[in-house]
Amino acid sequence: MDLALRYLPRYTVKDYEKWEGDWELIEGVPYALASPSFEHQRIVGRIFRFLDEQLEEKCPECKVGIDTDYVIDEHTVVRPDVFVVCGEVKGKILNTPRVIFEVVSEGTAEKDERLKFELYEREGVEFYVIVFPSLRKAKAYRLLNGKYVKLMDIITNNLEIDLKDCLISVDFRRIWEGEI
Repeated sequence: MDLALRYLPRYTVKDYEKWEGDWELIEGVPYALASPSFEHQRIVGRIFRFLDEQLEEKCPECKVGIDTDYVIDEHTVVRPDVFVVCGEVKGKILNTPRVIFEVVSEGTAEKDERLKFELYEREGVEFYVIVFPSLRKAKAYRLLNGKYVKLMDIITNNLEIDLKDCLISVDFRRIWEGEI
């Protein structure tokens, strides 16, 4: 192992809670979060709105959230762009979300497609959707036997998510409306 890597500090959630600014902590390594663009936030807002309306009606024990700390363990806390969690939430997400959407920006592509992909897979997030605004495309994955299996590439189609007790969907034609 490289000497510098052996001596990198490994931070904890307690350290993270003291930091100013916006950060994620993955296995003890801090990652600064960039300010999201207006387009990024519009897409996040649309996904949230469509899911929230459906969950209120069909699945009241499940909640949708935006950019909230998901504490995985002592050394890992991330902030999914949009998530669905079933059960009680008080401040931070402590139980594994059922669904996570990450909206990719130029600076987050590798982290969203590789690091978070493996992290969410390991943690048992049932559905992971990676949204690429610049391509007007999304990739949807479902966890089967502990591994993500690609469900589909989404361009203008509907993504249906079966949460066992309720079926929710996201119409990506409506997500892209008015975007670049």
